[in-house]
Amino acid sequence: METAREVLTALARRHAFGDIAALVASGFRVDGESTRVAALCAFGQRVLDLDAEDFGMPEEAGEVPKDLLDRARASRMPQAPRERPRGALGSLRPAYALLLEVVEIRWHRREMAALVAALHIAGEYLPMLAWEPVLGHAGDPARLGESVSGPGSRFGVPIEPGAARRCDHTRPERSACERSLRVANEPPPGWRAYLDRQHSQVSKALGDCAARCRTPCSVMSRLDGRVRADLEERCKLAVEFTDGALVKLRHAAPVGHGFGVPSPEEVQTAWSRSQSSLRRHRLGKAALADADADTFPLPGLPAVFSAIGAADITPDDLLEDVSSRLTAALS
Repeated sequence: METAREVLTALARRHAFGDIAALVASGFRVDGESTRVAALCAFGQRVLDLDAEDFGMPEEAGEVPKDLLDRARASRMPQAPRERPRGALGSLRPAYALLLEVVEIRWHRREMAALVAALHIAGEYLPMLAWEPVLGHAGDPARLGESVSGPGSRFGVPIEPGAARRCDHTRPERSACERSLRVANEPPPGWRAYLDRQHSQVSKALGDCAARCRTPCSVMSRLDGRVRADLEERCKLAVEFTDGALVKLRHAAPVGHGFGVPSPEEVQTAWSRSQSSLRRHRLGKAALADADADTFPLPGLPAVFSAIGAADITPDDLLEDVSSRLTAALS
């Protein structure tokens, strides 16, 4: 018969941080390590839940090792306009590496609703990931204006009544773009409201600028020809992923607009369909060339993110590190 310690260790290896915390709180003894275990569990669950606004913050349950907090801060969304470091506004690459690790864990735990939610988040910010090499940051509102404002730009500019519409941005996108150019001067509550409700709209708008705009303004025309062509190709792949069957599964899950949860087989089928559409693009075909040999649960997904971000993006091991430290504490 398994001992309580063996049960807790097995849960740690499955990244079941919330279950371990509940069992320890209910009386499972861990020989003087309860505070350390509780802190690691609280931290691990926060990261697994992608609670990015609180990444890297101290946990009420106890002290978390500084190196883990620092790694989480790389994917944190700053909660004030001048907060340092800039986390996911400085670069989205650590956040996408973490998203890949979360997708992998959710797959092995057969938690498809949470997996689909993570993929939806990934889809929302893929255009920002594509723009990062061009902007030098990940759409940070404190720095965005220097790249999208100025003569000839229609980014965030209201359409005059009766004037011909020359920008393909929707009204919510135009509103979000306009807000992005001034929100860095707002107090923290306004900044946080922008991140919650409008930052993803700015990501979509930037994707439209590069991938779909029929009358490009100076947001695109100011770029060097080769830089522009490369950005357009990567943004088109980002838009293809976001509009594809895999991300659309969200609408059949509790995190979306319905009440069904996709099965692992349905997720695989949706990814297969998404792969087919991604392969219609030269960049997508190249990224997925070795997908058959990829051991990731959704083969080729890390390569697609890498191609869009023009950087090597592979699954993080932050949560695996938390699991290893929990296992050590329990043993």
